[in-house]
Amino acid sequence: MTHRREFLKNLAAMTAALSVPSVLSAQNNESDKLGELLPLRRLGKTNEYVTMLGVGGYHIGWTSERDAQAVIETAIEGGVRFFDTAEQYGPAVSEERYGKYLIPKYRDHIFLMTKTQARNAKDAQQHLEDSLRRMKTDHLDLWQIHSIFTPEDVENRLAEGVLDVVKKAKESGKVKYIGFTGHQNPYAHKRMLELTRDDDPFDTVQMPVNVLDQSYFSFAENVMPELLERNIGILAMKTLADGRFFAKKEKANWTTDDPLIPNYISIRDALYYVWSLPVSTLITGAEKAEFMQEKIDLAKSFVKLQESERQQLVERVRSKAINGTYEYYKQKSS
Repeated sequence: MTHRREFLKNLAAMTAALSVPSVLSAQNNESDKLGELLPLRRLGKTNEYVTMLGVGGYHIGWTSERDAQAVIETAIEGGVRFFDTAEQYGPAVSEERYGKYLIPKYRDHIFLMTKTQARNAKDAQQHLEDSLRRMKTDHLDLWQIHSIFTPEDVENRLAEGVLDVVKKAKESGKVKYIGFTGHQNPYAHKRMLELTRDDDPFDTVQMPVNVLDQSYFSFAENVMPELLERNIGILAMKTLADGRFFAKKEKANWTTDDPLIPNYISIRDALYYVWSLPVSTLITGAEKAEFMQEKIDLAKSFVKLQESERQQLVERVRSKAINGTYEYYKQKSS
């Protein structure tokens, strides 16, 4: 218990260094030609500032086309400029919808990211070309090695040349920044960071960050300190545990008689907790415009939680972290 409290206390100091001043430089205006932006945060060691809220592309790929378009338009109108997707979302549907509803109108104003789950160099290169074609753009702002799941998986992908392709894409200008993602195993992230420490190629890492994480197989505790040390931008996902904080999620056949929301915490608590940590952006899935608008409103009203307030939330839900029932996507086995 003492160790976890000390960890959270240390994060408070780290978070202060990430925040963007309320008065931004001319390079980082609070508005663009599309309207007022959500607050911006620095993206690790890059010179980029990204909106504190981003659109998750997975939901864009499975919801209805009308709802996908409505989510995109609502995000833009609400000041969101960070858009996430991946080649396998749909599969391909999410990228195609970005190519139809996002890129033609808004490419010059957004930060666009996609990912490859390729296990070898040939597939990675093909994924890049297909992603660019589907989204109707000649470059990506960020391309990430997607969904690493064990240390062995990391070793295999590196041996098969996936990172080589990703680095060459950056060198060629097709990709501005590179990173990696994963939601299953923090030790996969640690292995990737260990094997790439010498040349330190990554600009970003995407991983689960939520109020339960620090009580079970924690990414924040095992991975976040090194990311901050190496000044790698942290992209938060699974903030609501893929919807498992609610009583029911039809898509996953998930039901519970004791949901975290609303029995223990609110959506506001869950998001404020994450935004109070040193993350560059919180990537949220929204299959309907009203869900997107709810997160936008919370971003606009965000007030940073103190360390004691964050700790209270962790303790309030700690008993629900047992065995990873809510964070079902975490896997300890290799």
